[in-house]
Amino acid sequence: MHKLILELIRLYLTPDAAPEPLALRIAGQDSSAIDLADAAGNVRAIHLPFREIRNGDEAQHWTLLCEVANALQTTFEFPAPAVSVSGSDGYGLWLSLATPVPAALAQEFVALLKLAYFPDVKMAAEPATSLVLLPPCLNLDTGKWAAFIHPGMGASFADDSGLEMAPPLSGQVGFLEGLQSIDDDQFGQALALLRGKHGAAAPPSPPAGVVAPGPAPAGLLLRDATVEDIVAFLHAKNIEPTLRYMIKS
Repeated sequence: MHKLILELIRLYLTPDAAPEPLALRIAGQDSSAIDLADAAGNVRAIHLPFREIRNGDEAQHWTLLCEVANALQTTFEFPAPAVSVSGSDGYGLWLSLATPVPAALAQEFVALLKLAYFPDVKMAAEPATSLVLLPPCLNLDTGKWAAFIHPGMGASFADDSGLEMAPPLSGQVGFLEGLQSIDDDQFGQALALLRGKHGAAAPPSPPAGVVAPGPAPAGLLLRDATVEDIVAFLHAKNIEPTLRYMIKS
C-alpha cells in the first residue's frame, strides 16, 4: 500500500476504510467525493472550506484561512492542520481527530467555530459531515487537481486554486507525515470553551476570553515561505521537489 494512502487513513479516515478507492483517486481514475463518516456515523476528520469571497480581495479567503488556522493553534493548542487547494475555487483546512466522534458533534464544533471567527462567510450546510473531495484528486469540473500544499505557498493560489498536473506523491506524503491528530482532551476542551461562549445567540466576533485571530507567532504553521524554505523542508524529508507541480508557472 502506498505511503500516501496510509497517511490519509492515519489522519482522516477510520481504520476500516478501504484503500482501493483512495488508490484510484490518487491515480486520477476516480474523482468521486468521499463520505468522512463511517457506518456508525462517526468521523475522524473535519474539513473547513474557504472559498473565494465574492466582491472581496482576491486573497481574502486565504487570509481568513490563516487567521482561523492560527487561532486553532493558539487558542485551543491544536496541532497544525493540513492545507489544501480545492482544484476549483478555494482552499481547505483539514483537522484530524485522534478518536472518532459522532458527525453531529463535529458539525456542532464547526458551527460554533464559525460563529467565533468567520460568521459572515457562507459555508456548505454540513461541512463536517458532507461528502468531500479528499486530496489529492482530479476535479472533473475544472480539470485541475486538488492537492495538499505547503502553507507558506498558499497566497500564490489565491486566484487559481488548483494544480495543472497531478502532484508528486512523495511531496503529498511530505506535507502529511509530520502532522498529528487532535487528542480527546484538546477537542473536548475546545468544544466546551466554544459552547460556554456561544451557548445561544452568539455575537459576530470572538468573545471575551477567546483570543482573536491575528498574525502568526514564529514557529506556527502558517507564515510566508520562500521557495528556498520549501525546498529545504522537502529535502529534510529526503524528497526531491518538482516545483512546477506545486506552484503556478
